[in-house]
Amino acid sequence: MSGALSALGSFWAWFQYAFDPLCGPVGLFNLLGSSSLVACGAAGWGDEIAFGVKVTVSLSLATLPIGLMIGFFVALAMQSEEKSLRMAGGIYTTIFRGLPELLTLFIVYYGVQMGIQAILAWFGNEQRIEINAFAAGMIALSVVFSSYCSEVLLSAFRAIPKGQYEAGDALGLHRGRTMRLIILPQLIRIALPGLGNLWMNLLKDTALVSVIGLSDILRQTGIAAKVSKEAFFFYLLACALFLALAVLSSIGISMIDRWSNRAGGRR
Repeated sequence: MSGALSALGSFWAWFQYAFDPLCGPVGLFNLLGSSSLVACGAAGWGDEIAFGVKVTVSLSLATLPIGLMIGFFVALAMQSEEKSLRMAGGIYTTIFRGLPELLTLFIVYYGVQMGIQAILAWFGNEQRIEINAFAAGMIALSVVFSSYCSEVLLSAFRAIPKGQYEAGDALGLHRGRTMRLIILPQLIRIALPGLGNLWMNLLKDTALVSVIGLSDILRQTGIAAKVSKEAFFFYLLACALFLALAVLSSIGISMIDRWSNRAGGRR
């Protein structure tokens, strides 16, 4: 079993290197030559910046499904007939839309550590706890993303006629199947433009995690700028990398939008 896991790990490492768009065999940084500031290996900062790109993309992709799931349930609560659920959803969105993202990140990163340490101290354990910066960034960005996402989804829910629910009842579908088969396909199509904008904001907000030590694009280029004294070059490179991610995201969102419109037309 351990041999199979080792082989799988080796294959994954090779796959990451072979298809790395920056430091792979045909990566952009390698094509610029071994004498450039972004050369891969010991001669330049290419490896570090490529790692920062992976961290930024990984953090965004890890945050997206969590934020969507939380936002979906908050949107359901905000349109519930139960007053307490509507109030709880409204309080949640007001808090996390009102707080600056950086402050939310600090509260999660430092506050959760202090809370865990206080609980351990209450049980007589004085061990110092430090939570993972990636996990803290993911949690903080997820709650911020979900607070905005819930408003987008709530607007999409309200755009769907109530007759759609009644049609599901008339067909003998319980509310869970009505939601999955009738409401959700329409919800995705209606909410997609707004969710696409939120994804773009999420990509940019990942730069905030550099302040808690996570090695994202901004932190890696910042370190390179300080050491090499080439601040303009490396911060311009950070701009180019974020813009490249935005362009790729726009293409992906457009493809999903066309697919959802074709799927809706077939129905």
